[in-house]
Order: sequence, then C-alpha cells, then structure tokens
Amino acid sequence: MTLESVLIVLIIGGIGGWLAGLIVKGAGFGIMGNIAIGILGALLSSWLLPQLGLGFSVGNALVTSILYAMVGAIIVLVLLSLIRRAA
Repeated sequence: MTLESVLIVLIIGGIGGWLAGLIVKGAGFGIMGNIAIGILGALLSSWLLPQLGLGFSVGNALVTSILYAMVGAIIVLVLLSLIRRAA
C-alpha cells in the first residue's frame, strides 16, 4: 500500500465510522472512537466482503469505498456493543 492509499483509507474510514455512529444509535464510542472503528471497518470490509462474494459497486469508486467503510464500521460497532453489554 502506498502512502497515498493509506491516507485515503484513513479519510474514507473516518467518514464511514462517523456515518455508522449516526446509524447505530446507542452503540457508539464517541466521535473519535467511531472514526477509529470506521478505519478498522474500512480495512476489514474492503478485504473481507469481496472474499465472501459480497462485494458491490455503485458506479462511483469514492461512494463505493465510503459504503464499504460504513458497512464494516456498522458490523464492528454492533459486535463491540454486544461484547460490551455481555461484560
């Protein structure tokens, strides 16, 4: 990964995490936590979804990347919320 692609993933992941925090009410970890989770979700979902055959494209690469990040962040937020409740 080049430095440019890492920066793009960080920015897009941050946007996706912020959006996921708005969607998943009550399961958030604050703005900074949601952004960090979005970055993790972006990395995870951009690799995992195509591996599972669940990859998608909406025509625009930027919008597709933000949606991947948002989906990944929502999954990570829900999982962390369930773990936090169980503890």
